[in-house]
Amino acid sequence: MKKKTREDDNTIIAGRKPVQELLLDSPERIDLLYLQKGRQDKNFERTIQRCKKHGIKYKIADKAELGRVFSGNHQGVIARVAALPFADYDDMLENLAESPLPLLVVLDQVQDPGNVGVLARSLYALGGAGIVTAKHGGAFLGPAAVKASAGALNKLPVARVNNISQALDKAIDMGISIYGAGLDEDSSSAYTAEIHTPAILVLGNEEKGIRFNVEKRCQKLIHIPFRRDFDSLNVAQAGAMLISEFARRLG
Repeated sequence: MKKKTREDDNTIIAGRKPVQELLLDSPERIDLLYLQKGRQDKNFERTIQRCKKHGIKYKIADKAELGRVFSGNHQGVIARVAALPFADYDDMLENLAESPLPLLVVLDQVQDPGNVGVLARSLYALGGAGIVTAKHGGAFLGPAAVKASAGALNKLPVARVNNISQALDKAIDMGISIYGAGLDEDSSSAYTAEIHTPAILVLGNEEKGIRFNVEKRCQKLIHIPFRRDFDSLNVAQAGAMLISEFARRLG
């Protein structure tokens, strides 16, 4: 009986040639590259250089760990890849105004794939333009995220950027409004705040919220006002409610 791998089959590419082809053709799809410890050959060094060139995370691990990731003949190299293709961020900005709901959701280190999936489901249903996440520090967009999205992640444009702050700067230069979800003192109720589109809504980490350097780019912070004393909403719940408010304003 074949031993089960730790990852879903659709998220693993193993073997020297398949991984090298992926590095050459679609490096943006690679979430993490595993390399077997002790290998010192030209292919090994070339792979590391390509990882550095494209900003791909890599981990040098022993043979036992690689065996837990993939049970077949991996030849000392395994790539964990996203379950969906990625869109170009610049193209998403250019086409933002054409969406039924001209709103991009930017995820600043949201960790749970389920949260990303639920947000994608809400955003797609309400006509949103897409989701933007960082190459490093966010949830792995594998089968768990796609399943939670009920397939929306296969239809909704998703972009990965190297730096969230720099990505927001580019949007600001194009005159796109930036809103951040937060409960700071200067945050306004989403139900009474002035909201303009095309826009970007930034949602932060499940525990820490939006990072300081990212929050500085937000022109307005908004929140869902509570009518009972309560700690907080899950990021997927809060995000869905805020997205629906943007949609409501469009009529």
